[in-house]
Amino acid sequence: MDSTVKHWLLAGVLGLPLLAAAQQLLDPTRPPALLANAAANGGATLADGEAQTGPRLQTILIGQAPQNRRLAVIDGITVKQGGKFGDAVVELIADNSVVLRRGKLKETLTLFPAAPAGGRK
Repeated sequence: MDSTVKHWLLAGVLGLPLLAAAQQLLDPTRPPALLANAAANGGATLADGEAQTGPRLQTILIGQAPQNRRLAVIDGITVKQGGKFGDAVVELIADNSVVLRRGKLKETLTLFPAAPAGGRK
C-alpha cells in the first residue's frame, strides 16, 4: 500500500475520537433547559437564589404591520393572544409581558423582571 494512503488512513482513525468529543460540546446560544415539573419540585433555582414558580415567559414575537400578530412562548409552548395556556386564557401580549386569566384571577408574566433593589455586586 502506498505510504500516502497509509498516512491518510492513520490520520482518519486518529481523528475519530476528536469528532466524538466535538459532539459533546454545548451550544452557548441554546436557551437553558426548561423544568417541566418545576412547580412539583419547588421551582427552578434562579441565579440570585430565588425560586421560580409558575409559568415562565421565554419570548414574545410581534409581527410587522398591518396585522401585528403577537405570539408568546411560555414554558416552551407557543400561544397567541386569546389562546389557551393550560387552564388559563392569554388575555394580552404586550411588548414585555403577557397577562394570563384564570377565571377572575389575572397573572402577569414579565419577560425581563425588574432588577433587585441595590443591584448586583
